[in-house]
Amino acid sequence: MSDLITLETVDVDGAIREAREEVAGDTRAELFRKAAIGGGAMIGGGVLLSGFPAIASAGVPSIRQDIKILNFAYTLELLEAAFYNEALERGALSGEVLATTKIVAKHENTHVDTLRTLLGKDARRIPKFDFRDTTSNQDKFLDTAVALEDTGVKAYSGQATRIKQRAIIKAAVSILTVEARHASRFRSLNGQNFAPLAFDEARPMKSILADVGKTGFIKS
Repeated sequence: MSDLITLETVDVDGAIREAREEVAGDTRAELFRKAAIGGGAMIGGGVLLSGFPAIASAGVPSIRQDIKILNFAYTLELLEAAFYNEALERGALSGEVLATTKIVAKHENTHVDTLRTLLGKDARRIPKFDFRDTTSNQDKFLDTAVALEDTGVKAYSGQATRIKQRAIIKAAVSILTVEARHASRFRSLNGQNFAPLAFDEARPMKSILADVGKTGFIKS
């Protein structure tokens, strides 16, 4: 039995796919426009935030808001998957770090595939990434992996209570728990406390997007 999350695992009754179809068509162009990250190099979090006005200001829970939240999660998963894939391609990792990264990369790629399937034609475009030397130096890789996974946990925690549809809540929570395991493992490998706090901090979209923007990893 596979330990990787799949669409069938989180959407056994087809509720997510059915809800997505309800908002297809009239929202497609709107979501592409509002969820896409602007082109060009980032300056702090400004470009990233300006590309997500609807996501960062989503209000009353609704099916449309659920799709915006899914696109937000999809962007983070694309970032993580690209980071781990590039690190494996560059061949600078070794030992337990390499073994762990192979597992985590499979998880993140599965998260990407699952969220893309859930979003269908409402999925945002895949951006370009520039991780610089964080994928070719094991010490920098570990620091970055911890930061990305910790951010993912805070991001999912911040959105779980804002989701309307139970099936999407199930998908988000299923990914959240796995992200927390990733964070704990990379923290241990990096010589850090594997669980520094009794409670994880939930962060809003705007704060998460600003932090991601400051990395400069997403270029367009």
